[in-house]
Amino acid sequence: MYTVLVVAAHPDDEILGVGGTIARKVAEGQKAYALILGEGQTSRWDNRNLAESSVIEKLHVNTLEAAKIIGYSQVFFENFPDNRFDSVDLLDIVKKVEKYIRLLQPDAIYVHHAGDLNIDHRIANKAVLTAARPVGSCGVKEIYAFETVSSTEWNFGNRQLCFYPNVYVDIEKYFDLKCKAMKSYESELCEFPHPRSLEMLEILAKKWGSTVGKQYVEGFEMVRMIV
Repeated sequence: MYTVLVVAAHPDDEILGVGGTIARKVAEGQKAYALILGEGQTSRWDNRNLAESSVIEKLHVNTLEAAKIIGYSQVFFENFPDNRFDSVDLLDIVKKVEKYIRLLQPDAIYVHHAGDLNIDHRIANKAVLTAARPVGSCGVKEIYAFETVSSTEWNFGNRQLCFYPNVYVDIEKYFDLKCKAMKSYESELCEFPHPRSLEMLEILAKKWGSTVGKQYVEGFEMVRMIV
């Protein structure tokens, strides 16, 4: 069975960036997993050590609710410090990604775009490219980068780091599922014009849809394909 692994820095990224595509892949008979590298909350506290574990646990519950709606077979949490991945040795993150590649043997990996404003997103991208390097028994044939609203579009000033999709997935039948899953994230969903809103998700899906003559689309940058 064709297997997909989504490597996301924070809870909700696995929905924002690729939720519609995963729902479609699952409906078509593929298997999908999500690896959430960071705990996604403690950057909002002045002192990470004083953060309430119950808040992180509730966010994990939201993630599992969203995953059930989309059709992820399983979600794995690693709880690296939120927006502080650069305080962790890259090798430690790489080894975690390698662990799940060995466990799941994915055919394809979806990960954040390398040019995102968020430091955790950029490091997640680097960790995946390192962990999935095509040597030995690594069976990862495809790697795609997804955009994450409130990060990808906010890295102003460097055109070389802009997101330029070259793969487009028609999610018209699955866009409602993406929105329903996003509603599970009570603490993360915002009101428009904040980009992390249902309205913005629709605007973005229609933008890429109009690019290729469809109604609702998710766009990706193909990083690597081995055929």
